[in-house]
Amino acid sequence: MRHSRKAALAGAIGLGLAAALGAVPTATAAPASTGNATTYAAYERSQENANANRAFFEAVQRAVAEQRSANPGALAVTVTYNTVSAPSFRTQIARSTQIWNSSVVNVRLQEVSSGGSFSYREGNDPRGSYASTDGHGRGYIFLDHRQNQQYNSTRVTSHETGHVLGLPDRYSGPCSELMSGGGPGTSCQNPNPNAAERSRVDQLWRNGFASGLDTKELVG
Repeated sequence: MRHSRKAALAGAIGLGLAAALGAVPTATAAPASTGNATTYAAYERSQENANANRAFFEAVQRAVAEQRSANPGALAVTVTYNTVSAPSFRTQIARSTQIWNSSVVNVRLQEVSSGGSFSYREGNDPRGSYASTDGHGRGYIFLDHRQNQQYNSTRVTSHETGHVLGLPDRYSGPCSELMSGGGPGTSCQNPNPNAAERSRVDQLWRNGFASGLDTKELVG
């Protein structure tokens, strides 16, 4: 999911996403017991979530553009993240990073001790896990405790990380499709993107820029 040169770079990688984003959600504390499959599904399919995904990806792209301004000729992009605010999920985050880094070639995910292109957070939210922004142009992935107990936690983390790389939600898809998220139900254990998802990410990040980005496709 931050002026002459930076603006040009940002424009080249899809800042058409910025139009009419409106308000985006932020993490709000809620009792863990309130989360269930019905409320997760309702939020996942909402326009609020679509807007949040779009704002998140825009924030990540801005951060990447700033980093790349120092090395514009690099073919592969490095997207950095930190896990300071999600210590309970460091194992799952590391697994999802490994999955994505072994699945695509044009973009790499790399952990840093602070800052980064985006961050992970954890807590309790009846909406479940999601990607959003903090209102100050910084993207983050929120990982809900209860949802990660009900669903395969590495799949949840890998799915949300898919938004970092520009993939939209596709909840009607099969378990073999990572971005189908919670659509196939709690029995789905697959944390890996399928061939089409891997190909799409490499297409988006080819030559260092998300030049093939389709705004409508991103927001679902």
